[in-house]
Amino acid sequence: MLDDADRRLLRYLQSDPTAPVSELAERCAMQPATAARRLEKLSAKGILKGQNAVIDWTKLGFAVEVSLRFTLDKTAPRAFDEFQHAARKIPEIIAIQTFLGRVDLRLSVIARDMGHYQSLYRNQILTLPHIAEVEALMHVATIKTTETLPI
Repeated sequence: MLDDADRRLLRYLQSDPTAPVSELAERCAMQPATAARRLEKLSAKGILKGQNAVIDWTKLGFAVEVSLRFTLDKTAPRAFDEFQHAARKIPEIIAIQTFLGRVDLRLSVIARDMGHYQSLYRNQILTLPHIAEVEALMHVATIKTTETLPI
């Protein structure tokens, strides 16, 4: 699927996503046109999904992060779809994940402070459809977070 040149290109792109193609090409010992074509192919194949800005939301005043784990009432035929559709509408929910097992979904929620979180929880999160059980885990510290792949 990927050859060594593609892996090198992706490795350097991960380490510096703002690097121009000419710099990536130089690091990978290839011509800029070759690097550009390879990046286009990686994008066309869906391997390279794009580039995005990573914003430190704590610096924007969001001091609280809570992980909420939900078990849904699965007697409703569209419980997952309806829950996810409603959860996507809450801007403070920054991630939605589904699972197999006792927990069905996990939401990552950010808030300015505990008062803001309490308001979100009472007025928006608890009104989400098909909730059978919810567990809240207060975020204390991030030990490791990365989107860099070992390629």
